[in-house]
Order: sequence, then C-alpha cells, then structure tokens
Amino acid sequence: MKKYTLTITSFILLSLLTVSCFDLSESVYSEIPVDNFFNSEKDVIAYAGRAYVKLQPYPEEQRLWSLGQNASDEMVIPQKHNGEWYDQGRWEEIQKHTLNSATSGNKILTKSWDMVFEGITACNEILFVIDPIEFENKDRVIAEIKILRAFYYYWAMDYWGNIPFSIDFSEKDPPQQKDRAFVFDFIVQEILDNVDAVQDLPTAEYYGRVTKGMAYTFLAKMYLNAQEWIGQNKFAEAALACDQVIALGAYQIEANYFANFKVHNEGSLENIFVIAYHPQLTDEHFYWQNLTLNSASSATFNLAGVPWDGFVLQPDFFTKYSENDIRRNAFLFGQQNDIKGNPIVIDGEPFIYSPTIQNYNSRGEWEGARCAKYEYQEELSYDVVDMENDFVLFRYADVLYTKLEALHRLGRAGEFIDDPDLQLIRTRAGLTPYTVGDLTDSELLDELGREFAWEGHRRQDQIRFGVWGNSWWEKPASGTAKKLFPIPQSAINTNPNLTQNPD
Repeated sequence: MKKYTLTITSFILLSLLTVSCFDLSESVYSEIPVDNFFNSEKDVIAYAGRAYVKLQPYPEEQRLWSLGQNASDEMVIPQKHNGEWYDQGRWEEIQKHTLNSATSGNKILTKSWDMVFEGITACNEILFVIDPIEFENKDRVIAEIKILRAFYYYWAMDYWGNIPFSIDFSEKDPPQQKDRAFVFDFIVQEILDNVDAVQDLPTAEYYGRVTKGMAYTFLAKMYLNAQEWIGQNKFAEAALACDQVIALGAYQIEANYFANFKVHNEGSLENIFVIAYHPQLTDEHFYWQNLTLNSASSATFNLAGVPWDGFVLQPDFFTKYSENDIRRNAFLFGQQNDIKGNPIVIDGEPFIYSPTIQNYNSRGEWEGARCAKYEYQEELSYDVVDMENDFVLFRYADVLYTKLEALHRLGRAGEFIDDPDLQLIRTRAGLTPYTVGDLTDSELLDELGREFAWEGHRRQDQIRFGVWGNSWWEKPASGTAKKLFPIPQSAINTNPNLTQNPD
C-alpha cells in the first residue's frame, strides 16, 4: 500500500450530542502514518468529521443563512436609530438586491462563499486521504462524504449559478467554472450513485450525518427546483423522491411544532438532517439570542450577555400569520415578561416589541418582532454564547410539503391532500387542513413561509414561485439577474477561470 502521512495538529470534532463516533480522549500526534491510524470506521469518522464542522458557521451573522434570509421577504436588518447595524450599507444592498460586481467585496457575500467552498475542499481532502486505506464500512463512509460534498455544491449552485468545480484534492491549478446544468447533473448522479450505501435509518450513531432520509430529501429538493435551475420539469421525480423518505417509516410530524427547535432537540422524530452544536465542544456559531433580541429581553431569558438587537422579522411577513396560528409564536411581539412572568417595564415604559417598523433607516429600539423559534438556552456564560439547539436543515414537514407542491404543480394534489401526516402540519398549528381548492400558488408560498420561517428556505421558495423580483416593504422591484449573487471579488482575483455573473 502506498504510504501517506497525515499531519494533524488537533482533531476538530464533529459536535454530536452522542459522541460515540468521536473519542474525546484521543491522543494528539504531530505526524501519524495514515495506514496505522485508520483501523475502523470510527477512526475515519473522527477525521472525516471536519467536513461536517464546515457546516457549523451556516447560521452565523455573516454566513450563508443570513445572506439568503436578509435578501428575502422574511428577515431584515435595518439601521437602528443610533446608527448601529448600518455596517457600511452591506445589509441594505443585500435586502434591496443591489449587490453587483462592483460591490462584490461585501463581507457577508465573501464569508458565505468561503464557507461553502471550504466545505467542498474538506470533503475532497478526506476522500483523497482515505481512498487508499482499507477499513470496515469504507463504501458507506465514502458515500456519505460524497453526498455531503454534493450538498455543499447544491448551496453553491443555488446561490451563485455557474461555479468553480473540482472533485480532485490533488489538483493544483485553479478549478474551471462549470454551468448550472453540469453541476445539477453531477449532484443528482452523486446522490443516486451513493444513496444505497449510506445508513438506512437514523440512529444515535448517525445523528447529524448523511443517511438515506437526508439523501432522498436532498434529491427531492434538486428535482423540485429543476425547472428554475435547468429548465426541466422534474416535479414527478420530486414526488417519488419524497415517497422514498416516507417509505423509510423513520420520521413523523411532531405534535408540538416547537419540539423540533428545543435546546435538546436531538429527540425530535421530525428532524432529518441537522447541524449539531454543543456549548463546550463547538466554536461560537449558533447565537441567535445575540442577533435578534434587544438587551431588555435578557430579563425574559435569563441571559448572561448583552444581545446585539439586529435581526428582526420583516413587517409585511408578520401579517401572513392568522392570530390563531401558533407558529406566529416563533416571534416575540407585544408586551414582554420577565422569566417569572411579570411584565417588564423600562424607565416607566412597558417593554413592547412592535411588529411594525416606522423607518428602515432609523429603526426604533423595540421595533420589529424578534425570533424565538429556537428555544433560548438560559444561563449561558459570558464566554460561552453558542446555544445547544441543533440547527435543522431538513425535516419531515419539508418532505411532505415538497410532495404536496410537486403534485400541485402537476395538477394531482388531490392524490395526497388527505394524508394524515400532511394534515397534522396544519392542525398542530391550530388551523384547518387544506383542501385542493385552498391550494393557490400564493397561498402555498405563504404557507411554506409560515411553516419554515427563518429556516433558510425562503429565497429558494420565492424564486421558484416567481416572486423574487417583486417589491416588498422597503425593497424595490428587482431584475431577473438578481436571482444570483455576484461571485466575490476575492474569488475572481484568485481564479482567472471565473467569469462574473451578469448584474
């Protein structure tokens, strides 16, 4: 066997709550002969966990989630009355779709790009290193990392269209740029080629990792957006991919909507694919309490630190919820109470979050509904702000609504509309189940927004439903080119093969 030497200064451990795959007592070596180190699937996963760690920055202030969310009609980050959160106008140009090649140095854009392609590089490196090594369940591990790499490419293709592409870690030249059709076909084929080899059912050992449920949900997403991305109708294929997830019998709709977002949401039977976090085992990535809450909310959630008061619900989006829709409680509005249930009063004034915002360029201190979808963890210390909730990327409600939308677009929604699990999504929200007559395009888009608010779906959904160029609240109408983000200037500077997306 050809010898490879793996230089390791430290293990970056995937932050699974069940650490059976990751031995926290691992010895650290400066140089380890690979063929002596990788003796089992467990050893490989301890190393390959780096590819999952690259997912962890996703919901940060300046990463992919905030880029897509702030460009949509769900979230907004207006300048405060005291000038805070102006940040050189970077949030405003994302919200108002004025990002272009001249402004492609936007910090959020650049960090989002870097996050995605660092994930791809990590997967390429792992596959290169383990390729010559023989170990138990090698085919399964390789399949898992290939599908995870395809997932990073899915993000890249969705946000930037034509992208640099390489699956060879040993390649030294800057990668060539491939168009969306090429990348789409690659992703779909990677899923189809590897789905049979990955873990069948979600278990504690495979929590937060690629499984068949994740792979088929991912495939359904690819087919659902194929009309937009490559001009081909693949809604029937999307519905069939959803059926593959349903047939596993491994997932169900939780009776309590908010069970999926608890501090310890690893017990959710609805969540299919998550980014796992732990306050002691991961860096500071998931700190939404800081992003959205006003400092006065510290009394409500017993927070040790001072929140930053920036990310708020866009006012128009709040009106999409009916008063009896319990999902509206994913956002804080109205009179706020302390942790004991007593109304909070600040300097003689009741602490009230108003869903409305009077001025985009001068938001009031308590204007804007605040996100509380993920349960906020009490008593985090000043130096530990990362919440323990695992961030949900795919859940079973998404599978059922993807199938419903696909069939609706095929004129076949009646085949699925009476499904008990599908109806439970509505009834647990305090609403009546849909009939076929209820399913207009606009209502279905609104319902997707209500169900998956702030989960990172909205930009893709708005584009698919043809409303991305519309005006909303303070955003003017924008052109079709604004469906894609410009490639960051830093990437253009380092790779002469890249051509900028048209403005």
